[in-house]
Amino acid sequence: MTATGIGTGTGTSVRSDWLRQFAPAAAGAPCVVVFPHAGGSAGFFVRLAQELSPAVRVLAVQYPGRLDRRGEPAVEDLRELARRIAAAVAEERPAAPLAFFGHSMGALVAFEAALLGERGLGAAPDLLFVSGGRAPALTRVDPAVLRDDRSLIEEVVRLGGTSPLALEDEGLRDLVLPALRSDYRALRAYVPAPGARVGCPIVALAGDRDPLAAVAEVERWRDNTSGGFRLRAFPGDHFYLTPRSRDVAETVWLALTGRD
Repeated sequence: MTATGIGTGTGTSVRSDWLRQFAPAAAGAPCVVVFPHAGGSAGFFVRLAQELSPAVRVLAVQYPGRLDRRGEPAVEDLRELARRIAAAVAEERPAAPLAFFGHSMGALVAFEAALLGERGLGAAPDLLFVSGGRAPALTRVDPAVLRDDRSLIEEVVRLGGTSPLALEDEGLRDLVLPALRSDYRALRAYVPAPGARVGCPIVALAGDRDPLAAVAEVERWRDNTSGGFRLRAFPGDHFYLTPRSRDVAETVWLALTGRD
């Protein structure tokens, strides 16, 4: 992929508290709005934004209840979260092709935001990327994960998102756990609308050793679109994106430009 060197870049300013832009983009570049995983923040996508810059404008969603939005209450309803994000994207959207990219829990939020956009209640994406997440009909959360802090920490460590040593730090735990707990509550309460489908194509991405979302479970997203569907599996676990950011960026770029 050769996304670099295209245009001069248009800066990284955005107007919404919901969105962050970490790398410049060329004028008229297609826009990808990226939705983080449970407990995650916009910063998870910094490297992907850099890989795609300046050919693609990447806007990363910052959920409330974490980092610079820590003082705001987390939203424990995925549809309400999607509604607020859809409104923010509609205000920011440039006159350019638009895609949503959601990882894990973010895949569900992106899907719900896309449904809203297609109903005229936000910006409708031309393409939806879903990564590391089971299809809506297969979404489930083991109640034991929410039993106590230790159970929640063990789940995060199992997925490979955080070092066990890092979570031994009490200060870090106090920063991470409230948002993580709220996100898991939202996931547990989520019930997809029967037969819900977006009209845009879906590109599904998966780690071939993901303990949370097996490739076959990610493949079931084909049932949630009346448009085209493609699946690509990468070597790695639930957070395969971190070491494979360049490959993921290439996949995004090829799909956006119709070369996939």
